[in-house]
Amino acid sequence: MTRIDDIITIVSEKKKVEVNQLAQKLNVSRVTIRKDLDKLEERGILVRQHGFAVINNEDDINFRLSKHYDLKRKIALKAAESVKDGETIMIESGSTCTLLAEELAFNRNDITIITNSCFVAQYIRKSDNVKVILLGGEYQKDSQVNVGPMVGEVAKNFYVDKFFIGIDGFDEKRGFTCNDFARRDTCRMLAQSAKELVILTDSSKFDTQGMVSEFNLDEIDCIYTDSGLTAKSKNHFKKYAKDLKLVIV
Repeated sequence: MTRIDDIITIVSEKKKVEVNQLAQKLNVSRVTIRKDLDKLEERGILVRQHGFAVINNEDDINFRLSKHYDLKRKIALKAAESVKDGETIMIESGSTCTLLAEELAFNRNDITIITNSCFVAQYIRKSDNVKVILLGGEYQKDSQVNVGPMVGEVAKNFYVDKFFIGIDGFDEKRGFTCNDFARRDTCRMLAQSAKELVILTDSSKFDTQGMVSEFNLDEIDCIYTDSGLTAKSKNHFKKYAKDLKLVIV
């Protein structure tokens, strides 16, 4: 991991850490730590408070994007291989989905991305190779995503081969889970406009249970995750989803 990753991990665990303590722990000068913290503050991941570094908001998309960044990028790059030049796809809100959008926007030609994520749209705005169709609705400021019936109504006008989504957790009985009812309902509406439903997630989510059920295993066509996936989870997917494609990076 990079020093920035180490800082995020430490501050995430402790919630509030002295700047001097960070410098000592990472064996760098206070000047170096302050520069790192300035970068993280600019990205909205943490804030500075009188000699302390404090996590800003763990629900914020900037914070979630920073966690397990390297793994998420590997997953996104692998998933991007399934998308061809000239293709139109749908991408929901989520940190790994954002990295997928970035890869497609800057390393593919003539891609159209339909999304309800204002964050995704902003993240790839400088690309000349992508057309973005942003679905409007009720705006959630932390995740920077549009949700609600209006999103579903507009999405009815489209039909795509692939819809890429992230998850908040997994339960063997309830399937893939989410922590927000409005986002869950919106995601299910968007799924009706796609031939294939594809999940992008790092393996840590399989040890987490979200608040509300989102999709059953038999509704999913493909999962992209990392090698941290347990043997128990692998066997569960093979047993209950015969047609499920599992891609491990």
